Amino acid sequence: MDIILKYFPQLTDRQKEQFGALYDLYTDWNAKINVISRKDIGNLYEHHVLHSLAIAKMIHFRPGTRIMDLGTGGGFPGIPLAILFPECHFHLVDSIGKKIRVATEVASAIHLENVTLRHCRAEEERELFDFVVSRAVMPLADLVKIVTKNIAREQRNAYPNGLICLKGGELQHEVMPFKNRMEQCDLSTWFEEEYFQTKKVVFVSIDR
Repeated sequence: MDIILKYFPQLTDRQKEQFGALYDLYTDWNAKINVISRKDIGNLYEHHVLHSLAIAKMIHFRPGTRIMDLGTGGGFPGIPLAILFPECHFHLVDSIGKKIRVATEVASAIHLENVTLRHCRAEEERELFDFVVSRAVMPLADLVKIVTKNIAREQRNAYPNGLICLKGGELQHEVMPFKNRMEQCDLSTWFEEEYFQTKKVVFVSIDR
């Protein structure tokens, strides 16, 4: 939990309480339904919660912003972002029912009131959002193709509406088709831990 406060020191007491509850909740649920590698659960705050919050270092969502988390798994990046931005709405989607169950139970346990969840494939979700966020569930081109239908036209943030992805490794070829409408940042710009040295956040604007 200390690593979250290190980079996000202005949290309210409620947010501290919600973030603080995540370790026991995920440890308990992960023993029943594996959503995080068993070897990695001890690194929950650094590798999963803080990693998710990197999106908040690129963009500060304005109140009323609607965000879909595609391929949320056990709730990343959607649940940490929903805690950080209580005045925004987050819709978490995953095609695997047991993972959505974990995310639902965690969100309920910490009384997250700005989250909805749906068990479905990305192609089935038709609602409109300002942004879609995702944690490296598929190549960028495939993601853009799937979520273009979900991007609303009305703008309300400093960034135009679009897709925000957490990615790792070499991305030169993956981002090439979008170079005129994308931005990428190294997470090591904000976080000093070694884990983030090869991690990036990528934004692609999407017009409908």
